[in-house]
Amino acid sequence: MKDKLGVINQILPTTPAGNIYSREDVGGKAQTVQLWISSVLSTIVQYKVRHRSYLNEAATTLQLALPNDIVLNNVLPFLELPSFTFEGED
Repeated sequence: MKDKLGVINQILPTTPAGNIYSREDVGGKAQTVQLWISSVLSTIVQYKVRHRSYLNEAATTLQLALPNDIVLNNVLPFLELPSFTFEGED
């Protein structure tokens, strides 16, 4: 993920800016930034899906080892990700 975040600094300096006076020519930099943001958000969504899978697996294991009310009230809320969703995420 660190590499994906840093790649914009390598690509953007050599990307043409486009015509700032014409609304029809968005420019290469704007399109490059939009594609980069989309790529980063896609990676974050994939990480969230993987995190959810690990969380469900851990919760199942804990429910077998601990009383259910302890897992539901004390463990799962601590492990949950914030509820922010990204465009393209279900």
